[in-house]
Amino acid sequence: MFRHTKLLQFEAKPEKPDPVYAHKLQELIGGAYGEMTVTMQYLFQGWNCRIEGKYKDLIMDTATEEIGHVEMLATMVARLLEGAPATATAEAVKDPVMAAVLGGMDPQQAIVAGGGALPADSNGIPWNGEYIVASGSLLADFRANAAAEAQGRLQTARLYNMTDDPGVKAMLKFNLARDTVHQKQWLAAIEELEADGLEGPIAPTALFDEEDQTHNRTIWHLSDGPDGAAVTTDLEYLIDPEPLGGPGTAPKPDPALYSTHTTASSSLAPAEGDIETFHDGEVWKNKVVGNARASGSAEKKSDAVTAGRKLAIKRGTAHFIHTKDGRIGERRTYPRAR
Repeated sequence: MFRHTKLLQFEAKPEKPDPVYAHKLQELIGGAYGEMTVTMQYLFQGWNCRIEGKYKDLIMDTATEEIGHVEMLATMVARLLEGAPATATAEAVKDPVMAAVLGGMDPQQAIVAGGGALPADSNGIPWNGEYIVASGSLLADFRANAAAEAQGRLQTARLYNMTDDPGVKAMLKFNLARDTVHQKQWLAAIEELEADGLEGPIAPTALFDEEDQTHNRTIWHLSDGPDGAAVTTDLEYLIDPEPLGGPGTAPKPDPALYSTHTTASSSLAPAEGDIETFHDGEVWKNKVVGNARASGSAEKKSDAVTAGRKLAIKRGTAHFIHTKDGRIGERRTYPRAR
């Protein structure tokens, strides 16, 4: 059960009205990382928690506090909108949409909420339950919680620098502090889960024997930046890794759907003069389709692919790179030089 008290967790009194800033402050209420999100995220994590005791109690304590944060922000928004200059109020009565847009206000705060807060973000997009994470895995959830608090604190810090109102700043200072301690508590709870033997460093702690062991310690170098390997020394950094699967060609569509298509064989089959890189026994080879003789070989696939690419570029043809079992893994086309 919940019991409401009329007193706010922390004071929410602006020094003066500011309807434009009230519009911005909506992000901390109904944004993807706003207080409504962490409130519902923690509530559902707590309700779904299968362990009575310290973890569930911590989740529910924090969830209930977050309800109070929504209340503080909603109160602040209403007070920022209250007592707005009479001219702005008069214009809003005449044409609330035009007055709100020209003044930077949120028209729905006036039209829909009657000068109050909305369960929406700073663009007026309604809050969505899809924002929350409540998986049943405490490790996965606590990591999501720490990330949510970090994003929330980041946005609070940005909004803190967008106002000079001492009353608003005082409340946001409190919110910043609470986001700090919540990050610390979730990070500490992650360590506690491991110390209690409930979770390991990877979530979930299952199927490690079933996963493909050849791919659980490699980082694929797939960008121009060369420094990804500097992040960790415990994992292998694969330079220019080759695709492991075949073409992602969709199957032939139902004729009644009238989708433009061509068959995989006609679009991907090597034509005479194209270059093929393939595995033959212990080595990788390149050959020109239509020519029985191989044009070169290499022990490493990457070396053969490089040589095949150069040959295809020189001839202005397609380059077909096969997997070790003979399937076409990749097709690259190079225009003929003029």
